[in-house]
Formats: sequence, C-alpha cells, structure tokens
Amino acid sequence: MRMATPRRYLMCPPAHFRVSYTINPWMDPSKPVDPVLALFQWEELRDRYRALGHTVEILDPLAGLPDMVFAANGATVVDGRVLGARFANPERSGEAPAHLAWFRANGFAEVRDPVHINEAEGDFAVTASWILAGQGFRSSPLSHGEAQEFFGRPVIGLELVDPHYYHLDTALAVLDGARDEVMYYPGAFSPGSRAVLARLFPDALLATAEDAAVLGLNAVSDGRNVLLPHNAAGLRAALAERGFDPVPVDLSELHKAGGSVKCCTMELRAG
Repeated sequence: MRMATPRRYLMCPPAHFRVSYTINPWMDPSKPVDPVLALFQWEELRDRYRALGHTVEILDPLAGLPDMVFAANGATVVDGRVLGARFANPERSGEAPAHLAWFRANGFAEVRDPVHINEAEGDFAVTASWILAGQGFRSSPLSHGEAQEFFGRPVIGLELVDPHYYHLDTALAVLDGARDEVMYYPGAFSPGSRAVLARLFPDALLATAEDAAVLGLNAVSDGRNVLLPHNAAGLRAALAERGFDPVPVDLSELHKAGGSVKCCTMELRAG
C-alpha cells in the first residue's frame, strides 16, 4: 500500500503574475493572462495540499517579479540546509535574495548563497539515494559539485536537450523518494542521460510525449497522492495502476509561463 507522509511546502501567490517577457518556449507575451483566474487556480492547489494534511508556508510576492509564483526555483532544502538559487536570466534575479531573506527570518541556520548558477528545485530532484541535477538550459554543471559539497549527497548530472523541457522538473518527477521511484519523459534527455536514468531507475514510469507536452511531469507526490496537471490523462491512469492516487489540478494560466504544480511548490525538507 502506498503511504502518504506529511510535507512542508513553501508557495508564493501569483499577485503580480504576468507573461511580460520570453525566457522559455512556453512564454508568449502576446497571449493574454487572466490574473484573477491564475490566483484562483493557485489557491485551489494550496488548499488541496492543506486538505491532504500538508503544511503550506507563504512567501510574500514582490512587485516587478512576475515569475515569483514559481517558488520551486528559489532554493533547494535538504536536511534543513538551504542552498539558494542564482538565476540564469536577469528578469528573475531579484527572486533569489527574497527567498534567502525568508529562510533567514524563519529559523533556517544553514543558508548558502550559491557561487554557480542553479535554479533550485527546477533542476534539483531529491530521492533517498541521490540528488538528480539537470543542466543544458538553465543550471550550470558547476552547481552540481557545489550542491554535493553542501548537502553531502551524491549528485547525478542529467543533460536536457529539448528547450520545452528547460528544467528537470518539467521532464522528471519523484514519486516516492524513500524508494527512489520516479517518472520521466525520455525524449527530454540526451542519450547518455537516458542510459543513466534507465540504470538508476529500471522500473520508472515512462511518460508519453503527449503527457509531457501538457507538463504532466511537473508534479508533486507525497508518496501516495500525486498532484499533476488535469489533462495528463495517460499519466493519471498509469499512476493509478501503480497504486498512487492521482489528484488532477488545473493550472492552465500558469502553464502560459511554462509552469505547473511542481514549479509552484518548494519542499522544505527537515533535517
């Protein structure tokens, strides 16, 4: 039987969410965004987490930072230690100090301002055995060694090759960290990285191109409940077959900026 474990998350309301620039293939400033609907959809996600027994902390949004809603990119927390982000694009650079200020004000003693570019849980995925680390579009491969030294956990580098899957969390999701269980879309990775994933996770759930294209892998699991985009129908069925409870979520407005469930959700992993 799949067992859910209570989690603690950090989220940031989309009070200033807009698509006003283009830093990934999903973003088109000519397409209108409904800020009211975006906030409603975000609140639905927050409330689902709380209804499932999880704790949700709130980071106050700052004007002029429309992508701050994607809280997963602000830091990576493992064993209570916080590695901050350093963004590749100047449009998002102001988010990093805002996140670190929140951690320092909320009792986190070990907080590191990174040397190398990393976009936090956008490109870092944590399992019991490894930290999987994406590279190719945003995070620098030099950040992998920095994360390994700081967290004291082995870091496995994975090369992303499709710009639509510009962050690891758009192409891979951890389903059960304690069991090193993941799902991913092979087409997002280089041949060598696909071989590494197959070796590390021989029983992984492999997503279709159709489910990946609706950001179905931008999902959050508590070990039993998997919150994912509602239109990833194939993944929902496959997850149910494996004993998970898929929880469909509609974040269509945030999808316009290339983000969904995981992008909005940073996990605060205690020591």
